[in-house]
Amino acid sequence: MRMRERVRTGLKGWGGVGAMAAVCALVLAFALLLPSSRPQGTGDTGGSGLAHAEQAAAADPCDDPSIKAHPEYQTLTPSPADGPTIEKIKARKGAQRKLMVGVDQNSYRWGYRNPNGGPGADLEGFDIDLVHRIAQDILGDPNAVLFKAIPTNQRIPAIQKGYVDMVVRTMTITCKRLKDVAFSAPYFKTGQQVLAPKSSTITGYNPTLAGKKVCVAEGSTALSNLEDDEKTKKYVAADDIKKVPNQLDCLVRLQLGEVDAVVTDGALGASQAAQDPTVELKDPQGPFTTEYYGVAMKKGADDLVSRVNQILVDYRKDTTGGWQASYKKWLSATLRGGPAESEPPPPKYLRTS
Repeated sequence: MRMRERVRTGLKGWGGVGAMAAVCALVLAFALLLPSSRPQGTGDTGGSGLAHAEQAAAADPCDDPSIKAHPEYQTLTPSPADGPTIEKIKARKGAQRKLMVGVDQNSYRWGYRNPNGGPGADLEGFDIDLVHRIAQDILGDPNAVLFKAIPTNQRIPAIQKGYVDMVVRTMTITCKRLKDVAFSAPYFKTGQQVLAPKSSTITGYNPTLAGKKVCVAEGSTALSNLEDDEKTKKYVAADDIKKVPNQLDCLVRLQLGEVDAVVTDGALGASQAAQDPTVELKDPQGPFTTEYYGVAMKKGADDLVSRVNQILVDYRKDTTGGWQASYKKWLSATLRGGPAESEPPPPKYLRTS
């Protein structure tokens, strides 16, 4: 009976997490919409097979201490110029002349389908606003976008296989990921935190997690942190980690009592706490890591990376319809500290090739 009461309580808030969970069930269906072959005109944005061989033979970025410390600096100088990747996007014909973007459709206020948003239940959120701005700049139409819902653990494969031109999906820039994809400059600052029921004795990422069952999304930086810490027997044992394809699945597991806590980005955790008033972020000092979200693209698509970086420069300067306006609309009600805590510092463009 207690579980039923807890689930019912957890389904309060925005449109009901039950509605979100129902939408979540559609993720695989949407993911399966990813084509088995590239649409006509897409081309290979990553260069020749020789380029891929060179990338495979390249040194691991994490072997360089400076890159490991600041992977967010490893991006290209902004440029408004078109290049071969952008020209192929613009050459798509008819209904296919769209930017193909991997997004989330289940992260409240980031990328989600609002069941109360009309018959179309259009995608909304902070990440979605950025996608529309990129499409406006490259194709002259903010709605010239083909959104593809991608699970957390499929973000990199979707880019590498050419199913999408880019991923804008609360994706943290890390040195490990730099070996597989290219990133824009950061567009958001966050860090890992612990989400747990308000009644829980867990107080944060500390010894109160010992012996607890913790949920994380596969392919997430939270999982990488837990796996690294597990090697030193810090807080959480390997058999206490529950891995799921999508971050929202963790909230559902928490509501069902199958796990005791969730480790996730604080920005996502705050949105989940807004969905379910029975849970909260448990780190009184804030995130225990510092991380930055970036737009992920295929290695070799240098012109697209530089173009997105130019768009980000302009987006942050736009005081009426840019970064600040999007933050105010979607995130100001859920994040502590205000926009100054979340806006990344001025970018550095240290990548030269």
